Amino acid sequence: MKALYILKAGVKLPSLVNKPGDFHHWITNDMQLGDFPLEIIDVCNSGLLPSLEDVAGVVVTGSSSMVTDREEWSERTAQWLNVVAQNDIPVLGICYGHQLLAHALGGKVSDNPAGIEVGTVDTVLTGDSQDDPLLKGVSSPLKVHASHKQCVTELPHHAVRLASSSLDKNHAFRIGTQVWGLQFHPEFDAEITQHYVNYYRSELDAQGIDANGLIGGCEDNGVGRVILQRFFKHVVGMQRC
Repeated sequence: MKALYILKAGVKLPSLVNKPGDFHHWITNDMQLGDFPLEIIDVCNSGLLPSLEDVAGVVVTGSSSMVTDREEWSERTAQWLNVVAQNDIPVLGICYGHQLLAHALGGKVSDNPAGIEVGTVDTVLTGDSQDDPLLKGVSSPLKVHASHKQCVTELPHHAVRLASSSLDKNHAFRIGTQVWGLQFHPEFDAEITQHYVNYYRSELDAQGIDANGLIGGCEDNGVGRVILQRFFKHVVGMQRC
């Protein structure tokens, strides 16, 4: 049976050592996979990418790396994702994964000209989200957890913008019916997000941004879990077609 593959592109902050799990655990825990086959590939440490015939769906996690550094593992993964997308296999890119997916499919990534976006932020859904399998019926603006210095500055050709925040116009996109990129972290909770605000504290101070205010504004609403479960249900549905 085909499996859901999580491409582990990085690890959580050292300050989260007492928080159980890591990116891939938080993602799969929220998805509630049951006995569906799951494979974790540590792509940033030369994990081998699978044959497409074994893949039911793909999730690419966040990372502290930068897409613009063009690291060997990252470029190799981008090339593989391009092939996956061309074969109509469901893909979800999260934060770094969102940026890597855009880069792989012809978009552009760079440092966010608006600066660091971190904390629980408002993202406004576009009209195209109204019938989107992951976002339909979700209220707008949607409060999501974010933590990033780079962003997708130009969407791939044929990509549909699904959401924008005040600091990032391309907060979510979809290509066709199988490929999604989310700049925000649906797997984060308020506690995790607070650690990321602290991680950026000195840079936020330099930008004149109140880190304590951002920490106080971190809140949970459960929508991230809904989005992840919808993606998993989409993967399962594709296997039944």
